[in-house]
Amino acid sequence: MFKVAIVGAGSAVFSLRIISDFTKISEFKDVEICLMDIDETRLNSTFILANKLNEEMGAKLKFKTTTNLEEAIDGARFVINTAMAGGHGYLEKVRKIGEKWGYYRGIDSQEFNMVSDYYTISNFNQLDLFLKVARLVEEKGEKDAWLLQAANPVFEGTTLILRNVPINMVGFCHGHYGVHHLAEVIGLDIKKVDWQVAGVNHGIWLNRFLYDGRDGYKMLDEWIKNNVYESKHPFDDQLSLAAIDMYRFYWQMPIGDTVRNSSWKYHYNLETKKKWYGKFGGADSEIGWKWYQDNIKGITETVNKLADYVSMNPNIKLLDYNTYKDYMNIEIFKEEIESIINPEKFSGEQHVPFIDSIVNDKKQRFVVNIINNGTIEGIDNDVAVEIPAWVDSSGIHPEEIKPKLSERVIKYYLRPRIMRMEMVLEAFMKGDIKVLEEILFRDPRTRSKEQVEGVLNEIMNLPENEKMRMHYKR
Repeated sequence: MFKVAIVGAGSAVFSLRIISDFTKISEFKDVEICLMDIDETRLNSTFILANKLNEEMGAKLKFKTTTNLEEAIDGARFVINTAMAGGHGYLEKVRKIGEKWGYYRGIDSQEFNMVSDYYTISNFNQLDLFLKVARLVEEKGEKDAWLLQAANPVFEGTTLILRNVPINMVGFCHGHYGVHHLAEVIGLDIKKVDWQVAGVNHGIWLNRFLYDGRDGYKMLDEWIKNNVYESKHPFDDQLSLAAIDMYRFYWQMPIGDTVRNSSWKYHYNLETKKKWYGKFGGADSEIGWKWYQDNIKGITETVNKLADYVSMNPNIKLLDYNTYKDYMNIEIFKEEIESIINPEKFSGEQHVPFIDSIVNDKKQRFVVNIINNGTIEGIDNDVAVEIPAWVDSSGIHPEEIKPKLSERVIKYYLRPRIMRMEMVLEAFMKGDIKVLEEILFRDPRTRSKEQVEGVLNEIMNLPENEKMRMHYKR
């Protein structure tokens, strides 16, 4: 019996994935899960569906809801933070301001592409929330409590927290599943693939790629020679022309979101994006991001509708999808709900299996974000890296990165990305707006000092950014 807090539990699909995974591990039948969100409507929907799922799966999980962060974390052994300060609405508001001032697709980027949704410049409230959650875990969590970071920016957030708050903490992302997709497309059985990825969050590279002991890269080269991949949706970019071009330059394959965080040359405009990422222009194009927003909106509405339907029809069985699929018209939600209600299938999220390893001493492999501490040569020890590791009750045990990342990946990709992270954290910790300005002065879209000052001033004068504005006035 122990307590888990999910911060940002109104993100219902993610929360239901986590809850579903808990119901499928026999040792976790009595876990208490505290669902926390400031959006009470979405929180209530998650609560209704969580209880229904718990009942039908025969688990004995105990659920509580709260809009109070301290209450959620108090006494928790594990805290999963998936909260996004301001939500996607804030992100789009800031993007529009950026475009008004001449920054195509906004000012928030990771390093090279200049068009990412990954908070870097306007993210004061998010970083502030990260520290608040971490300090509450230190103060109110159970002894030796763990913080599991799910919300972006995972790279900046993990580095920030582990440098400043003495707690157990790990960051998680989905990017490494790009290896599975790559293997599937080129016709390899993933069970026979010996793979390793390394780098930083949204900047990981396939350093080891063997298939039945043979060089998997030779098989990839052969596939590239004879095939051109057609993307099925905007995020389907693992074998795009951009990914292949990056592979040819860096000598190792970019994996997952690394393909999005590519280079400005792939992102000048929509036409350029389509050339490199296919007909949608990739996830960060006007087309791709609208597709993503429409999906998020559709899934949120579907979850709320499903929760209402369950409330009005208490005898309905979530596990019997066919009884309500026509009424719900939830094609957009079909794959998710089928995975959630499948008692034999885990969600693919790493959080609950990680907790299982820590609590029940089950040695399992994960891809984690932790402080480098010498694991990747050429990167400072106090920088958070994303690497494979084995986990058991004694903690996280990083694998030796073998073979090493290529010289170009280290010098020309990771070091510039790390510099951006360092500038963002220095600006945040010191309240120095000059550092934020310097980031924009180095942006290829910047044409004048007035442009830099104007975009930052307008963003900081948003009502929700009062604390940010005062912070940078110091």
